[in-house]
Amino acid sequence: MDMTILWAWAEFAVRWLHVIAAIAWIGSSFFFIALDLGLRKAPGMPPLAHGEEWQVHGGGFYHIQKYLVAPERLPDHLTWHMWESYTTWLSGALMLVLVYYLGADLYLVDPAVLDIPTWLAIVISAASLTIGWLAYDRICKSKFGDDNTKLMLLLYVILVAMAWGYCQIFSGRAALLHLGAFTATIMSANVFFIIIPNQRIVVADLKAGRVPDAKYGKIAKQRSTHNNYLTLPVIFLMLSNHYPLAFASEWNWLIASLVFLMGVTIRHYFNTKHASDHPKKGPLWTWGATALLFAAIVALSMAPLYGEDEGWEEEALSPAQLRYAEAEGFEDAFEVVVNNCSMCHAPEPAWEGIGVPPKGVKLVTQSDVARHAREIYLQAGVTHAMPPGVANYMEAADRAALVRWYRGAREG
Repeated sequence: MDMTILWAWAEFAVRWLHVIAAIAWIGSSFFFIALDLGLRKAPGMPPLAHGEEWQVHGGGFYHIQKYLVAPERLPDHLTWHMWESYTTWLSGALMLVLVYYLGADLYLVDPAVLDIPTWLAIVISAASLTIGWLAYDRICKSKFGDDNTKLMLLLYVILVAMAWGYCQIFSGRAALLHLGAFTATIMSANVFFIIIPNQRIVVADLKAGRVPDAKYGKIAKQRSTHNNYLTLPVIFLMLSNHYPLAFASEWNWLIASLVFLMGVTIRHYFNTKHASDHPKKGPLWTWGATALLFAAIVALSMAPLYGEDEGWEEEALSPAQLRYAEAEGFEDAFEVVVNNCSMCHAPEPAWEGIGVPPKGVKLVTQSDVARHAREIYLQAGVTHAMPPGVANYMEAADRAALVRWYRGAREG
């Protein structure tokens, strides 16, 4: 049984679950924010109703009313929206373990950034996610948190500091991924520890015949608004590992910081557009601001991605990676990779139209090949994913050599 292949499918399955759950969570979040902003006062509404909205979808009409605190009578059926958030975070945490913790030598630790043992990197990773939520929650509950504008500005400063900090500790792709996980942890914890518990208190008061305190709804609304503005940057950061122009730049932390501002400008446009007191036209200046921010990101990504001659020098390998470099058949595998892959996977790719090595993977030196043994095995040994299309000159015997080398190293 080939555990590498099974492991790859396990990652695929968890990633699929993560994407599906995230779509559900983001969809419900965007829908309810838009719904909340579009509420209007209308004659004939129930006394405690804050506003109502009519919508058309799927061949029918929906009449929706919102109560800021609660209606006089709780209906028998009440739909809760929470499992989308929990499933997104749990599947994301599992992805973090499968890819970055169990593959820490390859994806988490970069000796060129900070040469630390993998166990310490994992501890820093887990601790930062926990401490981040605790600090954010404490600030929100303080007097400072009463001013939403100041609170959002402070949150942004914290996110910029975390972006810089992660980029001083982890590999580029791991740093941006962790910033996304840091933010997503805050968002999901908002749902688990604040929004849902507050709603349960209101429900319990109604069932007991008590008048619920309006503060619980106010607090939940504040956290929900934070989640709304953080959603788009998290999506960018979660996808960034596919784009070395974002994570492999020396300015990756600043790129991530600007992405948060783009998330704000984009969401501000749609949130304003959906507001009932606005003539259904969002502020167009936000798109100009977004374009300028994106142009700045592109400019930063065009700064030198690699230092002079970087990637051509042999780099130290971890014990796990050294096993592949010392395995029987490595010289043959190295020759196959260099002859078939290095035209693209080099600091300066020779293939026309490719400006940087795909996904930031360089396959020029022996240490490069040993470091990326698993990807080579899956992409060019077991499957024919690489080399792609017209660049594919790899013979069956070459692929067989890669398979023998990898499996020999695993079994040795």
